[in-house]
Amino acid sequence: MDWRIQTSGAGLYEFTRDVAEQVRGTGVLTLFVRHTSCSLLIQENADPEVQTDLAAFFARLVPPADHPSMAYLRHTYEGPDDMPAHIKAALLPTSLQIPVVDGRLQLGTWQGIYLFEHRAAPHVRTVTGMIR
Repeated sequence: MDWRIQTSGAGLYEFTRDVAEQVRGTGVLTLFVRHTSCSLLIQENADPEVQTDLAAFFARLVPPADHPSMAYLRHTYEGPDDMPAHIKAALLPTSLQIPVVDGRLQLGTWQGIYLFEHRAAPHVRTVTGMIR
């Protein structure tokens, strides 16, 4: 199973419904994002302010390479958001495991599956999944 997620810049993109439509059987679903500058999260999907606050926190935690506090960075070939995106992806998960019972994701009431895009430019991200 693969999901292609179109991003329009940094932020969280929920794709729970897309995953739920494809899962079958019972087991553990492993999701893996095939990129080095984005992450995967299970996070609250009821209040969009949660996603806004998370994005703001990580932007503050790891500012762009042109911020004075990041002057030590050397990998800046793809712009000031490139190396900070790699740092964020190193801090956050790039894979998730979710129980599946009778074809249903066993997420909590307010939990959703998100791709966390760390780059400013739009990208198409691929998440691959497998149930065992």
